[in-house]
Amino acid sequence: MAFKVLVVDDSSFYRRRVKDILNEDRSLEVVGEAKNGREAIDMIKSLRPDVVTMDVEMPVMDGISAVRRIMDECPVPVIMFSSLTHQGAKATLDALDAGAVDFLPKRFEEIAKDRSDAATILRTKVRLLARRTPLSIQRRPLTSPGGITARTAVPVPSAPSRALPSNAPKTAFVRSSSLLAGRTEAVEPQIVTQVRRSGKRYRCLAIGASTGGPVALQKVLSVLPEGFPYPVFLVQHMPGTFTKAFAERLNQHCQIRVKEAEHGDVVQNGWAYLAPGGKQMTVDKLSGQPRIVITESDAADIGYKPSVDTTFNSLSNVYGGDTLAVILTGMGADGREGCRTLKGLGAKIWAQDQASSVVYGMPQAVTVDKLAEVNISIDDIGSCIITEM
Repeated sequence: MAFKVLVVDDSSFYRRRVKDILNEDRSLEVVGEAKNGREAIDMIKSLRPDVVTMDVEMPVMDGISAVRRIMDECPVPVIMFSSLTHQGAKATLDALDAGAVDFLPKRFEEIAKDRSDAATILRTKVRLLARRTPLSIQRRPLTSPGGITARTAVPVPSAPSRALPSNAPKTAFVRSSSLLAGRTEAVEPQIVTQVRRSGKRYRCLAIGASTGGPVALQKVLSVLPEGFPYPVFLVQHMPGTFTKAFAERLNQHCQIRVKEAEHGDVVQNGWAYLAPGGKQMTVDKLSGQPRIVITESDAADIGYKPSVDTTFNSLSNVYGGDTLAVILTGMGADGREGCRTLKGLGAKIWAQDQASSVVYGMPQAVTVDKLAEVNISIDDIGSCIITEM
């Protein structure tokens, strides 16, 4: 049974364009179109779609206001379409704060150079966000032998979950996974709510994220105290016009200082450095102290700009095993190889748990390969970092 999609945009041309692209996938069906946020809310209640695509700027009710109402009244995953401008970035971040789970550039040529690739990316995101299943296991805290407060593990599935029947009861949606191709085994990660300090030496914290990352990063970083005694390196898959606005927003909401990383920045404790979109961020120590290096890498073997793997691999050369690396929600497997390198040097690796991830792809990648020591809910990661470091 196909996943149901509602397309919301005040342009009939754009609605038709999105509808035609999505309907090319037999697992997706556009069941309705709305031209403003108010219509969207009414149609969500009557049509019960699995996913909504939403424009930001619309008459009667804009996309941000609509998302707030949707999350209050009829929760469903919402993907925002946004212009790649600084103002568009701020509006999109507002929509993510309101509850939207992901965004894409409204101009398809800004998603990918090839239009067919852009259409594939859109269909893939919609499909992944529609694949959500209710939690079948009630999680209850229990104390593990190692002094870690754990939760019962939810097995990482080895195949995509089936679509819910169209008449299935709809409650608040549970975000679920993008699954790694070719995996046949199921892995039961240890899911914890608290950690006991290991006594390990640290010199830096590194965090990688993609889909769902902006909200997750804000939640983690806002817990860290002023005067946090280590530098923090952040890699979030995001367009270049968005990262400066995102860094500014994080800096306003966090006690630590956050900035978009610039070439030549001298790394300081208590600062978080966000990799600029469309470029690669590495760290070197050629001048005797760690410095940020920003490059315009076009290497064919690097699928993301910025890339978590690229940044993490560079950290292995500067900080070695004195690193706590955390992989948050996101599509794909970026960060897995960087974590493999860091773990080989003695670094500690954590991953966000499936239940709190928008898409479990990146955390699953490091969990399935047994790189992540534990999975932790996004609500607990910040406090666990403080305890451990």
